[in-house]
Amino acid sequence: MIVAGDTLSVYPLGGQWSRVTREYWWHAIAVAPVPARPAALFVGLGGGTSLHVLRARRRPRSLTVIERDPVILSAAHAWFGLAAVPGVEYLEGDADVVARWLGHSRRRFDFIFEDATYAESLERSLPLARALSGLLSQSGVLVLNRHRRGDAGKLAEALRPGFAAITQRRVRREAENVLVCCAGRR
Repeated sequence: MIVAGDTLSVYPLGGQWSRVTREYWWHAIAVAPVPARPAALFVGLGGGTSLHVLRARRRPRSLTVIERDPVILSAAHAWFGLAAVPGVEYLEGDADVVARWLGHSRRRFDFIFEDATYAESLERSLPLARALSGLLSQSGVLVLNRHRRGDAGKLAEALRPGFAAITQRRVRREAENVLVCCAGRR
């Protein structure tokens, strides 16, 4: 799935995920201490590559998705295999609004992957990151995908007081992605 020149998702037609192991969707699961059966939240779905990768590497007990664009959801179901994934809870709307609603509902997640504010400014991405960190279970992990020229360092510093460990990892030298992994909620 390519939108405005950016690759949002891939889906191997033969079911072979080995070519994805170098990409940020795979690394988002690999770098984080994700529990074996997490309650997972994905913010910014694209075609759902990260959801498929989590299912391939772990056995999540629940899957929740926040996606604002119904066209993206429709494409993910029609072309990226999500129609065959049972039990996913899809929440359509602005991520900030839905995250606040989940917080008021006292929902908690063991793994949250945020890919909605990838190249946004710190002013846009930080409030969402803070709202999402409030949705983590005590041992939960928050992974944020950022553009390498973006706010990864500043975002990590702003979130540092709320976590025991925050790491940043550039996926690979020729890639644009930096993953900010926040673990050990305080």
